[in-house]
Amino acid sequence: MIPSIPYRFRVLTLLCSLTTLTYLDRICISIVGVRVKQDLGLSNEEFGWVLGAFALAYALFEIPSGVLGDRIGPRKVFIRIVLWWSLFTALTGMVNGLVALLIVRFLFGVGESGTYPNTNIVISRWFPTNEMGRTLSWVGIGSQIGSAIAPLIIVPLAVAYGWRIPFFVNAAIGIVWVLICYSWFRNFPSEMKHISPGEKQYIESNRQYDQNQHRLPWKLVLRNRQLLALLLMYFCCQWAQYFFVAWMPVYLQEGRHFSENAMKDITFILFIIGIIGFLAGGFFGDILVKKKGLRFGRRFIGMAGLGTCGLLILGAALVTGKYAAAICLIGANFGFAFGVMVSYAVCADIGRNNCGTVTGAMNFFGQMGAFLLAIIFGKIADATHGFQVPMLVLAFVLICGALLWLGIDPKKQIREA
Repeated sequence: MIPSIPYRFRVLTLLCSLTTLTYLDRICISIVGVRVKQDLGLSNEEFGWVLGAFALAYALFEIPSGVLGDRIGPRKVFIRIVLWWSLFTALTGMVNGLVALLIVRFLFGVGESGTYPNTNIVISRWFPTNEMGRTLSWVGIGSQIGSAIAPLIIVPLAVAYGWRIPFFVNAAIGIVWVLICYSWFRNFPSEMKHISPGEKQYIESNRQYDQNQHRLPWKLVLRNRQLLALLLMYFCCQWAQYFFVAWMPVYLQEGRHFSENAMKDITFILFIIGIIGFLAGGFFGDILVKKKGLRFGRRFIGMAGLGTCGLLILGAALVTGKYAAAICLIGANFGFAFGVMVSYAVCADIGRNNCGTVTGAMNFFGQMGAFLLAIIFGKIADATHGFQVPMLVLAFVLICGALLWLGIDPKKQIREA
């Protein structure tokens, strides 16, 4: 007889599907970016503002989304935000000018901002501490799956029916996800039907969440000096994330002169390799924490991943061959994936049952970094008539972010004064 899958892993499947959907929707405009620019007559700088509108909204609503999830539970937040962003995904396919596109993408970002803070809340409630690294890796893998399959879905639809149709298809997928979440998912193991008493006891005895801990005002989070290094590190880290999902398809076509079809293939390979990076980071992260301790394990994974990413972005900027640049980018995303999710583990380490608030604060800083990358990258590209200089700036920021890991201590839990 085949044993049943533990309920926490079924919950993990739901979370992985959520991040897959998030990135399928998020990267859509980048995959069709060249077509959108041509159809609406946008410059690189104007397209950068379109990308930045999403990142700015994402940043501004990160902390409120995390606080809301801590207070009313992630299930209610998930249902609201996926419905919201699916609506504005569909509306993206209806715009006919720059101003309308800016407004719609800003409101789209408002919805997506709640994804990761509330995902982290679910993990802190549903998973024991010793499974944190691998669990977060699978959540991160969802982002790579969404980004990898996006060009395979979006490019053929755009070629056959125009760039607007993929947005309608993605919105419909979001509605299906909401129906599944509403009918099946619950906030705590104790609320879930059919979960075994043994698994429920195992989770509740070993998880980060502590129901007796007081709530943490997010203003206190932002005043914590030890946390400042984490926030600044993630500010730098998200320059890489947003380059890969926002500017890279345009860079490959206009900066390295790949065809749209070749861009599709490179993007697919890059994010598939990212999946391997997430698996490796989660696996080795848990081993290092067990053998070398929490501080060394978290720091090593984060610093190694982001440092590798920065150095290979530098290589992509300096090499002359376009295929060599593509290989550097693939390796850079492996490094990014290897180290990025340990940031969320640190949020759970130091925030406990307030991890939604802490994650929201971290993501606020990260998305402000993404907003600056979106604007600066396009502006510098137009000013220098090329993409090498913005790539060099990106590499410098990522290397600085890797060094900031030296100031992060996951053993110092944030407590209410």
